[in-house]
Amino acid sequence: MGPAEFDLASVDLVLRTTRSVRRKLDYSRPVAPELIEECIEIATQAPTGRNAQAWRFLVVTEPEAKQWLGELYRRAFDHYAALREADPDAEPIKATHRLLADRLHEMPALILVCIEGRPEPLSVAQQVAFYGSVLPAAWSLMLALRARGLGSTWTTLHLLHEDEAARALGIPEGVTQTILLPVGYTRGAVLRPAERRGPREVTYWNRWGERRS
Repeated sequence: MGPAEFDLASVDLVLRTTRSVRRKLDYSRPVAPELIEECIEIATQAPTGRNAQAWRFLVVTEPEAKQWLGELYRRAFDHYAALREADPDAEPIKATHRLLADRLHEMPALILVCIEGRPEPLSVAQQVAFYGSVLPAAWSLMLALRARGLGSTWTTLHLLHEDEAARALGIPEGVTQTILLPVGYTRGAVLRPAERRGPREVTYWNRWGERRS
């Protein structure tokens, strides 16, 4: 399949404007399980070392489970916020971050992206291979959700209480939780490319520190 077979403008739009969405979400509109599974099917086309396909997706939609996970997340956020507030050099916590912590339990779906196995005591190369076999799938999932009018947020704060979350959700030992994606339809959200350093600033050629003339 060559470039002429793609609508590059649409592809680039999704890639450039997929952002974490913490407000302007429709908390009351359910997300169909079939739509979530459609997005997961796309996500599982991501790279996976040795074709292990060890990723697992835990979708939480039951109100009681979401309520409990929301309380756990709020505790983690309060701890994180306290550390940030105690650091005079840290940037202030954004109001949208607090909003997510306060309303996480209201999201129509919470998706935990997991992988079978544990990263310790792996070497650096093994850890790169380990997380490199699951995080691309999480990003592909965000892209697929975005393309279907769904907002999500890339967050890991729940991992401050990983063991507690695992026990409550029945996640077996030997399974690693990674990204938590709260999911809901966007409502009036205008997503634009973020401010980023240009490629000339972050790209080296042939040797570290050497830039293209």
